[in-house]
Amino acid sequence: MSDPSENRPASGSPEAGPLRMAAFRGALVACLLLSAIALWRGYGDGWFVLGVVSAIVLSALAGGPYRKRLGEALQPRPKSSGRSDMAEALLAHIPDPVIMVDRRQVVLEANKAAHRLLPGLKISQPLSFALRSPDVLDGIEEVLEAGTSLRIEYSERVPTERTFEVHIGPLQAEALNVGVQSGVVLFFRDLTEARRLEVMRADFVANASHELRTPLASLLGFVETLQGPARDDLKARERFLEIMRVQAQRMKRLIDDLLSLSRIEMRSHVSPTQKVDLGSLVAPMVETFSPAAKEKGVAIRAVLPERPVHVFGDRDELLRVIENLIENAVKYGESGKAVDITLESIESEAGPYSVLSVQDYGPGIAPEHLPRLTERFYRVDAAHSRDKGGTGLGLAIVKHIVNRHRGQLDIASEPGQGARFTVRLPEAPTGE
Repeated sequence: MSDPSENRPASGSPEAGPLRMAAFRGALVACLLLSAIALWRGYGDGWFVLGVVSAIVLSALAGGPYRKRLGEALQPRPKSSGRSDMAEALLAHIPDPVIMVDRRQVVLEANKAAHRLLPGLKISQPLSFALRSPDVLDGIEEVLEAGTSLRIEYSERVPTERTFEVHIGPLQAEALNVGVQSGVVLFFRDLTEARRLEVMRADFVANASHELRTPLASLLGFVETLQGPARDDLKARERFLEIMRVQAQRMKRLIDDLLSLSRIEMRSHVSPTQKVDLGSLVAPMVETFSPAAKEKGVAIRAVLPERPVHVFGDRDELLRVIENLIENAVKYGESGKAVDITLESIESEAGPYSVLSVQDYGPGIAPEHLPRLTERFYRVDAAHSRDKGGTGLGLAIVKHIVNRHRGQLDIASEPGQGARFTVRLPEAPTGE
């Protein structure tokens, strides 16, 4: 059996020098890209970058070209390629969009994430054909002239609103003798979720403080009155204490709903695994609300299937969904004198679904309010909602619970025709 080392070029042979240089160039390009990504993503530790560079260089020098594919490695690459296989593979697996352009802003290379972000992006075509952002294009010119990096914010509206921070850095590859054209590298960092969280946090603080301010002001006002002018007025004391009790209960409901919403959001990424029969949850909840609804002159009519309707869900959370929907229908659909509840199974291409519908026949909801009903603290009529004891968080809780159960919440309404709330949840397989 021949020794594999016999097939290797000797260290002093003519093939060894170009072979090592080809391997080193490919590794160096990959190192430059990895180092830039590491620094861009916040891994600024010098030891980390040094370790990555060393590993790639060693693997490039020790592997590939010195093994079976010696003949292929010695074949000259087309000059139009301008990249190594290692650099190409590295670029393809970077999760964020990366685009390389030359000094004329013609696209040299782009990874899959970049093509997903800009469907019109094509190699060897100007970047402006796919990216119509004057700020980014002007930023490329500025980087080419100054030779320093630049950060620019880029937003797109279609098909959904997204925001990116674009890091534009010079690529002076000719000075490094790595066989890559000089130009510019663009890294796109998605800031959409971070911006949404910032807006959500600001709105949450503003709304929560506003909702708590009113009952707190009422409590403080009545306490001061009882300590002063109404100190000895027994009738006024009883009346004020009752109002204070109502306001304190309102604050308690608000805090309870906020805590519930926080707990649900914390577990939103974890799908429930417990098997629950929806019918066994709806029936007792109808019985619970029937006496209060009867006092308001509202009849609750429920049509439930005889067989069990099983879904994978959290029992307490699903009870909260049913409770909120029935309570809202009785409160805000009181003028319609009836609430219809149906539960049924529906077959679809994706599999069987359980569908829970709660229909009231009240004043209905105007179309402009429908998209915002599940926002925190959003109310169609704030004063009327507070009078009914609402916190403005009920439908937000319903939406988050349904999302956690991988279901859908649909709201349909027309002014004067009542409102229909429909929850669709995937059914659990019969055999499980």
